Amino acid sequence: MRSGEKERLGVIRMITSAIKQREVDERITLDDTQVLSVLEKMIKQRKESLAMFQAGNRQDLVDKESAEITLLQGYLPAQLSDADIDALIGDAIASTGAANIKDMGKVMGVIRSKAQGRADMAAVGAKIKARLSA
Repeated sequence: MRSGEKERLGVIRMITSAIKQREVDERITLDDTQVLSVLEKMIKQRKESLAMFQAGNRQDLVDKESAEITLLQGYLPAQLSDADIDALIGDAIASTGAANIKDMGKVMGVIRSKAQGRADMAAVGAKIKARLSA
């Protein structure tokens, strides 16, 4: 607040509001993994909005959403590299004995617990699908 970063302050207030709203709705206290899922959901919403604004030629809103995405990502843990993700996928396939695309849910369950907040799960899902269908 004192540094005058209004954008960052707005994003922090949005984060705390979303966390408190979920806690009140579900009558629970969120742990770290649940807070990460709230942050990921907020980022996903902004990415969807970003695509809509780009399609509508609203550059002012595109810039605003991009800035919010960048600030939100600053509160997530360090992202996994592609090599780390590939290693996780290989380990998960080996541990679950997945042989085809029907076993994708098992593999995603194992990886989700290890990579929550540290990887884009949609991209991870695409990699798993490619590996299992090969």
